[in-house]
Amino acid sequence: MAFREEQSMLGRWWTIPLVLVVAGAMWWGFVQQVIFGKPWGNNPGPDWMMWLFALLFGIAFPIFFMRLRLIVEVHKDHVYIRFVPIARRRIPFTDIDRVEPRKYRPIAEYGGWGIKGWSKRKISYSVRGNQGVELHLRDGNSVMIGTREPEKLARAIDKAMAQGIASGSA
Repeated sequence: MAFREEQSMLGRWWTIPLVLVVAGAMWWGFVQQVIFGKPWGNNPGPDWMMWLFALLFGIAFPIFFMRLRLIVEVHKDHVYIRFVPIARRRIPFTDIDRVEPRKYRPIAEYGGWGIKGWSKRKISYSVRGNQGVELHLRDGNSVMIGTREPEKLARAIDKAMAQGIASGSA
């Protein structure tokens, strides 16, 4: 493997407080209604709903955010992108026309961070920042990969692609 980078969503300053506030609110409501028998909110739901919300937002949501991360790997014949636990994508070098490390505007160009895109022709995989490597594909589509090391990632892809061409495997 020529390159590997792993980025976590928990590295962003706002994610831990967000997860704690959401989980804490659900647990507070659960304890108030189910344990103490005091209906929670202006229009309280039944206890089974509080159980469901406590499981989803008090347990599953924090676990999801703790596991959420972007892994980018450059292998000898492809770029492998995993947005754990949501998606994975393998892009063979034969599909890549050119590689461009650049600054980009995540919100304006793609609608934010995560797996984003305004259309199927342009998609982004990112968790933070405004640095990335854009893969211009032979079919006219493009893939932006958010990275803390755009020059290093681009060099690794270019080098692996060149080695593949030299060996006749691309």
